[in-house]
Amino acid sequence: MNGSFPSGGFGFGASNGSGNPLAGVWEAMDQLRSQFEQRTGGSRMARGDVRAAVISLLAERPMHGYQIITEIAERSGGAWKPSAGSVYPTLQQLADEGLISAEEQGGRKTYSLTDAGVAASEEAADKPAPWESVGGRPGGHLAALPKAGMELASATAQLARTGTPDQVADGVAVLEDARRRLYAILAEG
Repeated sequence: MNGSFPSGGFGFGASNGSGNPLAGVWEAMDQLRSQFEQRTGGSRMARGDVRAAVISLLAERPMHGYQIITEIAERSGGAWKPSAGSVYPTLQQLADEGLISAEEQGGRKTYSLTDAGVAASEEAADKPAPWESVGGRPGGHLAALPKAGMELASATAQLARTGTPDQVADGVAVLEDARRRLYAILAEG
């Protein structure tokens, strides 16, 4: 795999001195994880971002708190998943300010914008949504790439643990092809 990883590959079959034939896979996964975490930074956002995200989402349709949390996570490519401890107090604050109202539906509170909330959402309509700049960087959608890389590393580790020798060989071929295709994408730019 010619330098695709600092350790020279995924280390299939190599013991890496630890006696564990999968040590190279785990080392590669740790390297991927640390590289992606360094590039994406933390996923903690300011309270104002939670507020803006809630108003932006409720401008589209009424939602309950869990829907808001999952929608933000999806739109940020998994880079930002606000906690219930930040979303629900924000919902309460917006209700106290008269920007949203809550209606009980099916045992859950469903929130929607009031007229004042619609006006607030229209004022902010020209600004990018908070999930579009996760970590203060433009293009929060790029957070999907590290997530996909981690999922690939996880699948690779599982294949290394449970695959037959033929399956592992097929996996190596897929990974080598994926590496070449990623470099081809960069070459296009």
